[in-house]
Amino acid sequence: MSNYIVLNIDFEYQGQQQVISPVLIQDAADTILVDCGYPDFLSKIEEAANRHHISVASITKLILTHHDMDHMGSLAALKRAYPQLTVISHELEAPYIAGQRKSLRLEQVESTWGELRAEDKPHVEQLMLLLQSIEPAAVDQTVRHQERLPLCSGIEIIHTPGHMPGHMSLYLPASKTLISGDAVVIQEGGLAIANPEFTLDLEEAVRSVRRLLDYNIEHLICYHGGLYQGNVKQALRALLQAYDS
Repeated sequence: MSNYIVLNIDFEYQGQQQVISPVLIQDAADTILVDCGYPDFLSKIEEAANRHHISVASITKLILTHHDMDHMGSLAALKRAYPQLTVISHELEAPYIAGQRKSLRLEQVESTWGELRAEDKPHVEQLMLLLQSIEPAAVDQTVRHQERLPLCSGIEIIHTPGHMPGHMSLYLPASKTLISGDAVVIQEGGLAIANPEFTLDLEEAVRSVRRLLDYNIEHLICYHGGLYQGNVKQALRALLQAYDS
């Protein structure tokens, strides 16, 4: 029996319809939110939770898979509105989430400035301003690879670097469910590496996908794509084959 709820949030971003899929994990003691969307998404998260008859005020913990703006954008707003939240991240991501270090995504975008065509610079400048505007917030608890949180029947941390050095996925052994963050996404019915052109270390990202094969995964939730419909192990192997060939 599953103890999670996928919050599919539909929205328009830069003129395109998009969907992100934060996850709620529950037991009698805790309600845990995994990732929290772009800036100004607090009301969208509240509406999505309410559709499942869950109040965001009941959330006790927020787990962030990494510090990209679509995963932590509403962190500070959530913490202000619901100060009881315990914020959890991988130990390598915590300084970026807390604003102690400059966003790696911002550094990556800034590094391309000198190579851009003049007509591309206004769009990239807008992106840099958006990344600079992301409000940080303190991380209350850090975790590392293979650590098991004694919450909601157990949550195992899987360090899945590549997209970001401290990116992590979550494995729920009781339901054989993987919450992948951006380690993998769903594209055209199959699995893919999230935005390979923006992945900080593509070879590491592929190794992280290979690491996922060590787990007995029957259900897969991707932040971009939602609940995967199909044989997860087979789809992971197909993804790896595409990079091995």
